[in-house]
Amino acid sequence: MTTSRRPRNALGVLAGTVAVAALLAGCTSQPEPPPAPAPSVPAAEVPDTVTSETPVDLARAVFDRTAQQVLAAGQGGDGRAVVDALVAVGFDKASLQVTPDATWTGRASDSLQFSALRGDSCLVGQIAGDAYAAQTAPVLGTGACLIGTTRAIDW
Repeated sequence: MTTSRRPRNALGVLAGTVAVAALLAGCTSQPEPPPAPAPSVPAAEVPDTVTSETPVDLARAVFDRTAQQVLAAGQGGDGRAVVDALVAVGFDKASLQVTPDATWTGRASDSLQFSALRGDSCLVGQIAGDAYAAQTAPVLGTGACLIGTTRAIDW
């Protein structure tokens, strides 16, 4: 007496397909919320400096302009140059964070990230090569703006 194994094989294929689909579904991540758009402040209205009273949208415009000037000067990978430039336009040094300029092996970092804490908002910038990107984001649960290892700003 011979029995057909087709139903059992079909069930195996179906079970395998469901298992693969479940694994793939578990590998997908929730999409991150889109970054806040750049403030649409006319260039003529962007102040030269910021104070603690400067609204976040104007502070973001100064933050962006300052970071782009540092990048244009060829110092985009230099965390100290970015921090010093931000302090020069009125950002409180104690509110700033910056990632290291070099990896733990001594190689130059591929990108530099930096931030300024402004009340319940963070201005977060990144320079990678000759590109600059930024966003305004909420303060992290830690009270900081950047995740991971940051460089001590002790100068």
